[in-house]
Amino acid sequence: MTATDHAPAPAPTRPRATARLQLHADFPLEAARAQLPYLAALGISHLYLSPITQARAGSTHGYDVTDHGQVNAELGGEAALRRLAADCRVRGMGLIADIVPNHMAANVANGWWADVLRRGERSPHSRCFDIDWRAPDPALRGKVLLPVLADPYGVCLEAGGIALAHDPRAGYVIAAGGQRYPVDPASLTAQDPAQACADHDAAHPRGRQRLHALLERQHYRLAWWRTAPDQINWRRFFEISELVGVRVEDDVVFDAVHALPLRLYREGLLDGLRIDHIDGLAAPGAYLRRLRGALARAGAERASAGLAPAPYLIVEKILAEREALDPRWAADGTTGYDFMDQVGALWHAPAAQDALVEFWRQLDGQAQAPAAQLTLARQLMLARHFAAERLTLVRALTRIARLDLRTRDWTGPAIDRVLTALLAAFPVYRSYAEDGGRGPADQACWQAALAQARAALDAPPDSADARLLDQLDHWLDGTPGAPPTEESANALRSARGRALRHFQQLTPPLAAKALEDTLFYRYGPLLSRNEVGSSPGRFALAPDAFLAACAARARRHPDAMLATATHDHKRGEDSRCRLAVLTEIPQDWRRVARGWIDRMPTDRGMPAATDRYLLLQSLVGAWPLDLRAEDIDERPAAVAAWLERLARWQQKAQREAKLHTRWTHPDAHYEQASQAVIDHFSAHAAGRALLRDIARYALRIAPAGLVNSLAQTLLRNTLPGVPDLYQGTDLWDFSLVDPDNRRPVDYAARHALLAAARPEGPMDTGAAAWRSGAVKQALIQRTLALRARFPALLREGSCEPVAARGARAGNVMACLRRHAGMTLLVMVPRLCATALSGQARGDAPAGAAFWEDTQLQLPDAANLLFEDPLSGQSWRCGPAGELAVATALRALPVALGLASR
Repeated sequence: MTATDHAPAPAPTRPRATARLQLHADFPLEAARAQLPYLAALGISHLYLSPITQARAGSTHGYDVTDHGQVNAELGGEAALRRLAADCRVRGMGLIADIVPNHMAANVANGWWADVLRRGERSPHSRCFDIDWRAPDPALRGKVLLPVLADPYGVCLEAGGIALAHDPRAGYVIAAGGQRYPVDPASLTAQDPAQACADHDAAHPRGRQRLHALLERQHYRLAWWRTAPDQINWRRFFEISELVGVRVEDDVVFDAVHALPLRLYREGLLDGLRIDHIDGLAAPGAYLRRLRGALARAGAERASAGLAPAPYLIVEKILAEREALDPRWAADGTTGYDFMDQVGALWHAPAAQDALVEFWRQLDGQAQAPAAQLTLARQLMLARHFAAERLTLVRALTRIARLDLRTRDWTGPAIDRVLTALLAAFPVYRSYAEDGGRGPADQACWQAALAQARAALDAPPDSADARLLDQLDHWLDGTPGAPPTEESANALRSARGRALRHFQQLTPPLAAKALEDTLFYRYGPLLSRNEVGSSPGRFALAPDAFLAACAARARRHPDAMLATATHDHKRGEDSRCRLAVLTEIPQDWRRVARGWIDRMPTDRGMPAATDRYLLLQSLVGAWPLDLRAEDIDERPAAVAAWLERLARWQQKAQREAKLHTRWTHPDAHYEQASQAVIDHFSAHAAGRALLRDIARYALRIAPAGLVNSLAQTLLRNTLPGVPDLYQGTDLWDFSLVDPDNRRPVDYAARHALLAAARPEGPMDTGAAAWRSGAVKQALIQRTLALRARFPALLREGSCEPVAARGARAGNVMACLRRHAGMTLLVMVPRLCATALSGQARGDAPAGAAFWEDTQLQLPDAANLLFEDPLSGQSWRCGPAGELAVATALRALPVALGLASR
């Protein structure tokens, strides 16, 4: 009997717990369906799917959409989606889909894009994309730049890299750069295809001349790939020329992009949407209001079918330190990068920061603060990676200046100089100057950016640069502005709107590429703090500040996601927790790391000491639990596979850093010297001895890391919000950056572990359960069962910090969740993982002596009896609400207590 043979369970309402799955041809919708029994048993209420729309053939992520109106055939198409949704319904589960309104694949498989290339501005799809048809370069007027050639245009033409071909179905095409581009039918008179191709054969001078003339008559210009940063005349996703920006602010485009997800939601196949890269949209607030309204209208039909009418709508949004989601946005919250940063900072001892930063400076040889390095990274991105986008914004601002006699003397070069300083100083991913202007938080960000830009420009008050900065602030404040004459009102309003749109769509990729994909690979006192959503300015977070952030999230967005791993993370959640242990032993770590760095081979100083240190951190942080030091000699194949993963990470990390090598200009000598370090670990006796030392150290601190990991998992699953489980992280996850973090998941092993676990009574805390990750899996199952049993308590309950006193008061964090007579006590250790590591080795009572006389002081809990669903134990508070920490944490390093009055 299959799941579909049973009567449907109650329709899911708001998500209780989600599981993110990465879909692709090797893990299609049917594969996701096959895991429903396991995920349901784990306690997941909704599958959270990567994009399901038709993507480029062979896509491993789905963000390179080619057709917004179809479910991806490689995933099984709509029929497979319907089967998955039906089985979800039977189990009382639902589906959330990731949608991509900001961009599509710049590929001829994209029918919209292909039609634009064929017909240019005449194409009805030209309105779909952000294309500047009036580029300042005459060679690009009315054309789309296609930077797809491996070599300069003329070189490719002479070498036969561009050719005219004929396709019986598509007609004449231009074969170049691995694609076949359409030919405007009006540009080539009808004739015998074989003769036409022969006449345009670039192997002959006259044929090459004809082919060039034909290409000049197309609505696109083929160009060397290196021209993209300087000449691209359409909005890309970040700096990726294979992805073109979509004008979803256009009503017709919005309807076309959302027709499929809205229909799937209306029909009950989907229960919510995750909006990818919300910062890339021209007007996120207006977009979300429109989408929320469309979903609400579809809700009536869902309600008549017995489905929850209220949609779940979340946004992928990076919030800077002390930044909150714009309250005007009609969203249920973010996808959880903010929580991932906050909970990660909790395990880092603030006292270790100075020692680790000083060690990094000794290795690096320069004393620049990370804020200054971030500014340099932003300047690099503006000069070399986003030059075209920056100059487009300069032209838009220069046009505004020309519309007013009072400002027309501001020149393009002056605007460029001052604008660059402002962009380099902008402290958040974007501003939100819509709905009549900036909000208070937005205004504060602008004032901070202006002050930093003035300092960078050395612009005293009333200087020309200071006055121009004030003018930029005025032009980009989101208001229509006061026109000098009535006739210029519409032109000024349009020009200011265009400039603001360009500004707000440039700062997000600038921020992401400068911080996440440059500084986080350059600056590495401790890599566990170099994560998406994190800030180099925040190393640690105190418990009170953490719980205050959780309470604020509960007030504003009670259904925001709580993530500790994503498809974009730099390293696995448990790897970060292990590296955090080093903050408890910074001097020991500095000593051993210095010795290891010196034992690594170099070639004329390459790789740099800092790169060797980053490699060491990755080795220690991600060393597999099942790979012993002895295996370096006894299991060479397993060691080689691990080192190969590490080598791929190293190459990506060094190229992203853009210091010694880069994607656009790989330095073969530097990369070979770096690879030689990894080869040394297996090819030479001295290297194997070094690797054994590293392995022993990693495995010695690994149990302490697991203590942190278990604490982090407990917080994610019990604090206000919707806990999100990234695929595979139900067991220990020591993955590296993508694509390593998207490797296949062994679901059979997970299912077997869960089937063997006790659903009630004391959890298995033996050494084997810790090594396999079964202890983490059991914790997830039990906490998610608690969320299912007491949904109001876990969603709406308060989040009150609990004070501690005694010898170890600074090493325990606890909070109370209270609602309608129910109380849940959540208790985790902090900054004492090394002392409690014996528990992660299977010695349950190992931590009892550590806590000594430490007690929690629970308000209004006199003589209250708590039952712990994890340990199966119960404990009673004293007459003043006191509770001995050693009592609660006897069996596990974490505890839950459930009580009622």
